[in-house]
Amino acid sequence: MSERFNLTAGRPYPLGATFDGEGVNFAVFSQHATRVILCLFNDQGEETVLLNLTERDGHIWHGYISGLQQGQQYGFRVHGPYEPQNGHRFNPHKLLIDPYAKRLTGHPIWNDALYGYQIGHADKDLSFDKRDSAPFMPRSVVVDPAFSWGESSGHPDHTWSDTVIYEAHVKGLTAERRDVDHPGKFLGMSSDPILDHLTKLGVTAVELLPVQAFVNDRFLVDRGLTNYWGYMSYGFFAPDPRYLSGGDIAEFQQMVARFHAAGIEVILDVVYNHTAEGDQMGPTLCLRGFDNASYYRLNEDRRYHADDTGTGNSLNMDHPATLRLVMDSLRYWVQVMRVDGFRFDLASTLARTGGQFNRDAPFLKAVRQDPVLNRVKLIAEPWDVGPGGYQLGAYPAPFKEWNDRYRDRVRAFWRGDEGMVPKLSSRVAGSAIRFDHDGRPATSSVNFLTAHDGFTLMDTVSYNTKHNEANGEDNRDGHDHNFSDNCGVEGPSDDPEVIARRARRRRNMMATLILSQGTPMILAGDELGNSQGGNNNAYCQDNPIGWVNWKTADPEFLEFCRKIIAYRKNTPILRQRRFLHSQTRLIDGLPDLFWRRADGEPMTADDWADPTLKFLGMEVRMARNSPPYEPRLGAAYITFNAGGAQEVTLPAAPAGEFWRRCFDTAEDDILVPAAISTQMQADSVAVFELVRQVSTPKSKSVTIKQTKGQPA
Repeated sequence: MSERFNLTAGRPYPLGATFDGEGVNFAVFSQHATRVILCLFNDQGEETVLLNLTERDGHIWHGYISGLQQGQQYGFRVHGPYEPQNGHRFNPHKLLIDPYAKRLTGHPIWNDALYGYQIGHADKDLSFDKRDSAPFMPRSVVVDPAFSWGESSGHPDHTWSDTVIYEAHVKGLTAERRDVDHPGKFLGMSSDPILDHLTKLGVTAVELLPVQAFVNDRFLVDRGLTNYWGYMSYGFFAPDPRYLSGGDIAEFQQMVARFHAAGIEVILDVVYNHTAEGDQMGPTLCLRGFDNASYYRLNEDRRYHADDTGTGNSLNMDHPATLRLVMDSLRYWVQVMRVDGFRFDLASTLARTGGQFNRDAPFLKAVRQDPVLNRVKLIAEPWDVGPGGYQLGAYPAPFKEWNDRYRDRVRAFWRGDEGMVPKLSSRVAGSAIRFDHDGRPATSSVNFLTAHDGFTLMDTVSYNTKHNEANGEDNRDGHDHNFSDNCGVEGPSDDPEVIARRARRRRNMMATLILSQGTPMILAGDELGNSQGGNNNAYCQDNPIGWVNWKTADPEFLEFCRKIIAYRKNTPILRQRRFLHSQTRLIDGLPDLFWRRADGEPMTADDWADPTLKFLGMEVRMARNSPPYEPRLGAAYITFNAGGAQEVTLPAAPAGEFWRRCFDTAEDDILVPAAISTQMQADSVAVFELVRQVSTPKSKSVTIKQTKGQPA
C-alpha cells in the first residue's frame, strides 16, 4: 500500500510536517523510541498508509514524501518500551498527533481506548492496552501557513507606557452579539462591532485566553460541561478548531491583521507548563506517546509525574527537546501568525531548574536572548502551585508580571478594610518594593482588579461569597478570599441606594486602576457591568454564565471607562517608565512623589500606622531622573477617599498656576477650578492637575453638588 508513495530520507529539520510545493518533509523527536510509523489518512478519516521513518539524525526521525499535498491528514504510532516504572509509556496502538501540527481535524472523543493502559485493570497504569485509539483521535493536517498580509501589515508596536490590556475570551466576548458575523469565532472576535467597541474604549492590546488546541476534560464532559477557558493545551502550534468557522487557520491570521489595522496588539495566553495528558492515569494523545521520559518532569519514582501545576504533569524545560518545542512554538506564533506577545500561564513552572525556581532558568535565558521573542510583549503569571512557586517580582526584564497583590490590596481598600492606606500607596505607585531592581521599568507590574479567574468587577461589589454551584463541585472550587463586598445585598438588587453604591465603588476601583503607575489590564465585560452571577471560577461555563452579557450593558459606566482611559493616555505623569521614590527634582526642587493627609499636611509615621485611616493624597510629578526629551512640568494630585465626606486641602500651587479638578467619581462636572480646599464626597476618587493661570479664578472655594442617586 505504501509503494505508491516515494519515501526518501528527507531532513531532520524543521520539525513537523513541512510542505514545499512538491511534497512533505516529516520530522519528529523521540529519544527513547525504537520505531516511528507515519500514518496517512484519507478524507473520510480512514487510516490507509503506514510508513516507517527509518532515517534518524540523533533523536530526530524523518522522511520525505514527494507528491503529498496540503490537506493530507496524518498521525504517528511510536514503538518503544512500555515501562512506566522507568518513565517509558510507548504504545503503538495509540495514534498520536504531531507535536508540531499546524492544524487539527477536531478534538479527541473520550473513550477508554485513548489510554495506554487498561482502565479498571488491577495493575492500573502498569497494565497495557491494545485497543486502537485512531477512531477517537483527531488527525494532524498538512498545511502551508503562508498568508498575504498586505503592504500595511506592520505591528502597532505600542510602548509599555502606552499599553492598556483587555483580557478577553474569543467566544465569550462575541457569543451574545447578534450583530456579529461568526460569533464565538476568530472572525467574530475581529468583526467591525467589536473593533469599534475596543477602539472607542481606548485599549491598545487584547489578551486572548488560550487559543492553542485544547481538550474538554473527560470529567467535565461526564457532567455535561466543557472546558471553556482552555487551559488544557495539547497542540502548541494549531489554533483550536472550535474557533475556526471553516477550518482554515488563515482565519486566525485574518483576525490578527484586522486588529493590527485598528491599532490593537494581540497577546496570547499560552499554556506551556503542562499538557492535557495529565498524570500517569491520563490519556496518551501526543507527548506521552512520543517520549514521556523526555518531555515531562518525573519524580524519583519515575512512574509518577512531577506536578507543580495542579493538573497532573509539568513539562520538563530542562530537556533541550522540550525547550526547543516551546521556543519553536513561540517563534511560529510571532513570525507566521504575527502575534505581538504572550502571557505565560503558571510561568514559575517554566522557570524551574531541577524542580526549583531559577530566574536564570534555561527557558528564561532562551527567551531573553532570542532576537524574535525578546522584542515582543512578555508577561509572566509569576506563580505555580509547587514549592517556592510564588515569585512575584522575581522575573528578569523584559518580562512583565501579573500583580495579584495589586488586585487584593485595591479591593480591600475600597471594601473598607483597616490598615490598607500604606498598602494602597505601594500599589498605586507601581509596587516598587517588588519590581524596582535590575533596571526594570515601572511598567513591570501588570495591575488588574479582575481577570478570567475570579469575580468580575460587578460581582466584586455584588457578592460577599462565591456561588459556583453550577460547576458541579458543591461550591468547593474557586477562591474563598475574594476581598469583595456586596454593598448590603447579596446578588442582584433593585434598591436604588445599593445600585448607586455599587456604581460608585466600580468607578472608584476602575479609576484607581487606570490612575496607578504600571500597566493596567481590564477584564472584558467589566466596562459593561457584566456579571457571572457570583461564579468566581467559570472555567467550565461555556454558556451565558461565562459569556459577556451585552444586553445589560451600563452605558454610563462604559462612558466613564472611556473617559478615564483617555485621560491616562493624555497624561504622561500617570504612565511613567521610571519609579517614583519621593526624590527631589533638580528642575524645581520638588519631590516627584509626595503623600498627604486630607488637611494637606505630609503623612507622618503615626498616620501610616493608623489602621482607621481611609484617605490618601498622592501628589505626582515626572520622576526626578526623567530625561530632557520627556515632559517634566506639571503635576497631578490624586485623592483616594474610602471614608466619609470631608474637606480636602490641596497642595500649594506654584505662582501663576492653580489646581483644576479634572476627574471625580462622585461628581458629574469636571474641568472646574479648585481653590485651596474643596469638599470631597464619601467613597470617591478625585484627580486635580496643575494648570497655568490665564486669569485668576473668581471663587475662593468650591462646593460641588452631589450627583443624583449617590449616597453621601
